Amino acid sequence: MTVFSELRMRPAPATATGWNASTTSRLVVACAVIFVLLAGANLATPLYPLLQARLGLSTLDVTAAFASYVIALVATLVLAGHWSDHIGRRAALLLAVLMGLAGGWIFAGAGTLAALCAGRALQGIAVGLATGASAAALRELLPSRPEWASRFTLLASSGGVAAGPFLGGLMSLLPGATIAPYSVYSMVLAALLVPLYLIKARPAIMFPAPSRPLHVLAPRPLSVARDARSAFWLASGVGFLSFAVFGFCLSLAPGYLAQILETDARPVIGLLAGLPLAASAASQLLTARGRYVLPAGLAVFGGSVFLLGGAGGPWHSPMLLIVAAVAAGAGQGLAFRTAFNEVAARVESARHAQVVSTLYVLTYLGSAVPVLGLGWAAGMVGQTAAAGGFIAGCGTAALALSAVALLRAARRP
Repeated sequence: MTVFSELRMRPAPATATGWNASTTSRLVVACAVIFVLLAGANLATPLYPLLQARLGLSTLDVTAAFASYVIALVATLVLAGHWSDHIGRRAALLLAVLMGLAGGWIFAGAGTLAALCAGRALQGIAVGLATGASAAALRELLPSRPEWASRFTLLASSGGVAAGPFLGGLMSLLPGATIAPYSVYSMVLAALLVPLYLIKARPAIMFPAPSRPLHVLAPRPLSVARDARSAFWLASGVGFLSFAVFGFCLSLAPGYLAQILETDARPVIGLLAGLPLAASAASQLLTARGRYVLPAGLAVFGGSVFLLGGAGGPWHSPMLLIVAAVAAGAGQGLAFRTAFNEVAARVESARHAQVVSTLYVLTYLGSAVPVLGLGWAAGMVGQTAAAGGFIAGCGTAALALSAVALLRAARRP
């Protein structure tokens, strides 16, 4: 099946040729696409102070640039989260890579806030197209190992978000600090187009009627099966809250961390900003079972968020900052994986991409709405005070959600 026949939503001809890749190769390609797209979307984290100085941006402008990515991502999940069910996983991933290339080029050459937002928005569209497609592809490639499909999904996504800030800071040491990271990123994305084009893709799971082929691509109302709703709303709450914290780490935290550590070393700042995400990704390799994993993970996450505030505030301790960041990421990773697995187990394969996209709509909103409010508050009361209040609120919410999860677990037979 060629990419073009997939985009036309037609069955592959009997003589279709291509690379008949192994399951392992297909797993690697699916994980690589979402990893690289998310890494590229977060290359800008340590570059924001440079962009602020070069373009004269305010704190609110920085959060607006960050939020434009999340808003476009969420809109894509709502409008096109189900597309890969009809055009095929490979075609959706290839479109995502092309959007990622366009977004990276525009952001790298941006000279105004509007151009920054446009580049970030295209990157958001790319990640939105790839999110449901990659998760569904992994589940289809591992039909008898759904837990590992979820682990690979979260490992690739969290790992990409974690790697982006560090790689952006490291590559910013090259000539052209704000352009070099995106030049390397574009080359890697372009290389991914080769296996995506050559691979002999599996058919889409739901071809449309020939008379109305585009009707199936129309936006669908967000919905979840009745027996999955309880698990879905709990997973969404965990996702929203944790991504609010991660959104802070990836937008305003570089300036916040630079003040705490009294350093302007961009690789160091990028590494610390991505540390909670790296710990979250690493936690996917751990095996933890039992009804109390979710409340325990949330309790660790909430307590560690409080320690993050203390390390950057009254105690001014870089070592505590590192320990708290790792613990927060590990707690979040275990909690979110447990909640994600429960949702995935209750949803039929034919609706997996749509339901995962719906879950990520609410999850990614945590990176937009609270962070925009934080940017506004920072302009009113100062960045340090606003960050302290934000962290305290997130820690309290995480502990409250842990209590809810604990009660829910205790009621199970």
